[in-house]
Amino acid sequence: MARETNHPFRRPNQPKRLKTMNDSSFLILFIALTALMAIFPFLLRKYHIPNVIALLVVGMLIGSNGLLGFDLVAVLSRWLSFLGTPGEEVQTAANTAQQFKTFVDSLGSLGLMFLMALAGMEADFRLIRSARKAVVMLSVLTFFIPAITGYMIYWHFCPDELSGKVLYASLFASHSVGIVFPVIRELKLSHTRFGAAVLISTVITDIASIILLAVSVQLFRQSQNISHMVGRGTLSIFDHMDTHLLGNSFLPVFLLIVLVYLGTMIFITNSFGRWVLSHFKLSDDIVITLLLLMILVTVIVGELFGINLVVGAFIAGLGLARVVRERDQLLFKRFESIGYGFLIPFLFISIGMKTDFSAFFQMGNIVIVLLTVVGLVGSKVGSGFAAMKLSGYSHKASLAAGLMTVPQLSATLAAAAIGKDTGILDDRFFNAIIILSIITTLPIPSLVRAVLNYKRNEFVELSDFQVPNVVKDDELL
Repeated sequence: MARETNHPFRRPNQPKRLKTMNDSSFLILFIALTALMAIFPFLLRKYHIPNVIALLVVGMLIGSNGLLGFDLVAVLSRWLSFLGTPGEEVQTAANTAQQFKTFVDSLGSLGLMFLMALAGMEADFRLIRSARKAVVMLSVLTFFIPAITGYMIYWHFCPDELSGKVLYASLFASHSVGIVFPVIRELKLSHTRFGAAVLISTVITDIASIILLAVSVQLFRQSQNISHMVGRGTLSIFDHMDTHLLGNSFLPVFLLIVLVYLGTMIFITNSFGRWVLSHFKLSDDIVITLLLLMILVTVIVGELFGINLVVGAFIAGLGLARVVRERDQLLFKRFESIGYGFLIPFLFISIGMKTDFSAFFQMGNIVIVLLTVVGLVGSKVGSGFAAMKLSGYSHKASLAAGLMTVPQLSATLAAAAIGKDTGILDDRFFNAIIILSIITTLPIPSLVRAVLNYKRNEFVELSDFQVPNVVKDDELL
C-alpha cells in the first residue's frame, strides 16, 4: 500500500482539515428549513395549535432521533454532496449535515437569549405590588415542593448519593421560561397581574434551581475528590478551580456572587442604555448593536460565574426595560422583530431536533420513569394550584398557573446533561429526564391555552391591561 506523502506545511501526524460546507449547500438547507418554519405553523393554525408546539414538532420530524427517525438535514446533505469535492461526497455530506445542525443549535442559543431579554423587557415590575403575594407563594411553593419530591424520588433508589439527590431536586424545581413566556405573551397576559406573577416567579425559581445545580456539582466533586469538573466546554471559573480552595464555604460564596451579579448588572445595563440613547439618535442602527452588545456581555459575565444564560439575559432585559420602553415603542418593536421574526423560532426548532424519542425504547427501569413523570407533574400542578388559590385566584387561574410550571425544556435538559457528564446521573435517570421533557413539553401549552381561554374574564380584570404590544400576539412565531 502506498504511503501518504506528508504535506510540506503539515506535521506528519496532524489530522486533515475538516471540510466546510459549500455556500450553495448551506443556502439550500437554510431555505428548506425556513420554508418548514413558515408553512408548518400556518397549516396547524386552523387546528388552534400554538406556534411554539408547531415549531417543536417541525424539529422533531426532521431530527435524527425524532418522531419519524427521518433526518431531513442528512438526506438533503447527501443530495447536495455533488457540490463538494469530487471523490469525497460521503465525507462532505456528513460534514455539511453536522455543521448545519451546529449552526441551527447556535441560532437556538441566541434565540433563547433574545427570548429571555424580551421577557425581562416586558416584565412589568410595577405590577409586583398588586401581585406580591402571588409571586411569593408561587416562588416558594413551586420551588420547595417539587424540589423535595425530586429529592425523595432519587433517595428511594440511591439513598447514599447526596449529590444526585440535590441534582434531582434542582431538576424538579426548575421551570421552563422558554415555554411560559411565549404562552403568556400569545394570550396577551404579559401586562396582567396574573402574567406578571407567573413570569417573575418562574425566573426566581430558575435562579434558585441553578444555585442547587451548582451545589450538587460541588458536592460530587468533593465526595470524589475531583479538583476540576469532569465536563468540558464551560466558562465557569468554578469548573476550573481546585475544590479545596472554597471547601464548605462554596454555597455562601456562590450566593453572594449571584446577588452581587444581579444588582450590579441591572445597574450597569440601565446606565449604559441611558448613555447610548443620550448620545445617539433613536433611528441609528448602532443603537440596536450597542444594546445587543450589552446583553451579550451580561450573559458572558454571568457564565463566567456559573450563572446560566437564561438568568443573564433576563437580567439584561430588566436593566434595559425602562430605558427602552420609556423612550419610544419603536425601539422595542425592533427588538421584537429580530427576536420573534428570526432568532426565537430557531430555539424551538433546535430543541425539537435534539429530542431523542429512542429513549422511550431504552427506559431501563420503568419505575424510575413513572415516578419521575408522575412526581414532577403532580408536585408542579399541585404546588402552583395551591399557591394561586392562597393568593385569591380562581380555580381556573390556579390550574393554569400550575400547568405552566410543568414543562421541562432547555434548562432542565442542560442540567441533566451536566449531571450525566460529571457522573452524578446514570443512564436510567438521564433517560427518565428526556422522557419527562417530551411528555411535559408537547401537550401542556395547548392545555394551558384552552384553560385560559375558557371564561378568562373570571381571573383577568380589565384594569390589568395596558397598552397593547407592538407586535400582534396572534402572529407570534
